[in-house]
Amino acid sequence: MRRGKNEGSIRERKDGRFEVRVTAGIDFETGKAKRISYYTHTKQEAVKKLHEKEYDIHFNHQIDPTSTKLIDWLRVWLDKYMRNSLKQSTYTSYKGYVEKHLSAAFPTLKLKDLTPMLLQDFYNYKLNNEGLSPKTIANIHRCLHKALKQAVLEHHIDFNPCDAVNLPRNEKPQIEILTREEQQQLMYTSYKFRYGIFIRLTLATGIRLGELLGLRWEDIDAKKNMLNIRRTLNRLPKVDYNGIGNSTEIVIQEPKTKNSVRSIPLMPVILNELLQWKNVQLSDARTAGEAYNDSGFIVTHQLGGYIEPRNFKDFYDQILQASGLGHYTFHALRHTFATRALEQGMDAKTLSTLLGHYSVAFTLDTYTHVLDSQKHEEMSLLEELFAAPTTPIHHSYPVIVSPSANGFVLTTIDFEELSVEADNIQYGIDCIQSAIIQRTARSYPPSPTPVNELVLNNGEFVVMVNI
Repeated sequence: MRRGKNEGSIRERKDGRFEVRVTAGIDFETGKAKRISYYTHTKQEAVKKLHEKEYDIHFNHQIDPTSTKLIDWLRVWLDKYMRNSLKQSTYTSYKGYVEKHLSAAFPTLKLKDLTPMLLQDFYNYKLNNEGLSPKTIANIHRCLHKALKQAVLEHHIDFNPCDAVNLPRNEKPQIEILTREEQQQLMYTSYKFRYGIFIRLTLATGIRLGELLGLRWEDIDAKKNMLNIRRTLNRLPKVDYNGIGNSTEIVIQEPKTKNSVRSIPLMPVILNELLQWKNVQLSDARTAGEAYNDSGFIVTHQLGGYIEPRNFKDFYDQILQASGLGHYTFHALRHTFATRALEQGMDAKTLSTLLGHYSVAFTLDTYTHVLDSQKHEEMSLLEELFAAPTTPIHHSYPVIVSPSANGFVLTTIDFEELSVEADNIQYGIDCIQSAIIQRTARSYPPSPTPVNELVLNNGEFVVMVNI
């Protein structure tokens, strides 16, 4: 059964089996068509295999937007565009979003039929009915948006429906921070444990757990007192060409973002403790003998190999428990470093660089609690400039009382143009007292004029007004 050029074919072999041959793209080494063979026992099986493989090959090279299902496009996009361009951790996450959430929600929906309203209903359902967090929904949305953006660029769809939906509000999570007293207690206790130095190192640098475990001795510049962050060590789901399995593997890769590749100054005391840790490794090597394998990592077990994240977390929990503190995640040490740095007056841009954040704005948003506290402290320094002057309550000011046709005129000596006319002396005194109090509230009051310095006219006399 032969067909046109570059199409599949079936032929019967001498041993009675049937060979199915299909063209699967271009061999870029030779420039010729790549031919792949499959073998079956019957001609019927061969025809079925030929149709299956031709469909797969056709689908992988040409997308028909009128018939292609959304889930099929997402899988092609992951395999063709993302497999070699994403970090394994990110690829694994995207694969999970596609297979766990999107495939279950849209198993048969065509690519062209996904609308903003359908997508909005999907996000609302995940939030309200399944209790999915706004952050997870945002991550699913980010993955889907990228896939559909590629579909738009290839003219499979006219616009990206992700652009027209509203994501649920993502409440900022409450970050864990050790108090100064708790930090001191943890540091004190850490000296009693093998890996205590790495607790103190984290509190002094704010590095992530994966960054800590990925440190090698060449990452320390002892002459410049610098720690260079160049890689991370994490345990991630293992990905093969059939998708994500149940197994996991240790992955050593570049840090989280390009900003995460950075250099952090080391305090001399911390640098000295790290160099002393080398002696611990030498002791381990002597004890283990031939069983010791120097991996080159800084954080190692007694046989010289790296330590897995989950095992190091167990060591950290032991130190935490011995400190008598409540439960804190290891990431709380990073937040504690950042908080102490801001409290001591470090500017946000420098801190952002040390933490490896992608922007200063993210740093400011994350540690608003510290900045708010600092703002209150700084503003309190201005309070004395706006404090109302203290009014002396023991002063008695002389007031001249002059008879008039309607009663009396009360005139102050120490406050210009302040006088009161009244038909009753006591009423006049009460009024003039209120006026003086109002005047002294806006300015520092003058010293009262001595009574013996006053010159009186006929009929005038002096009364003393207390404030």
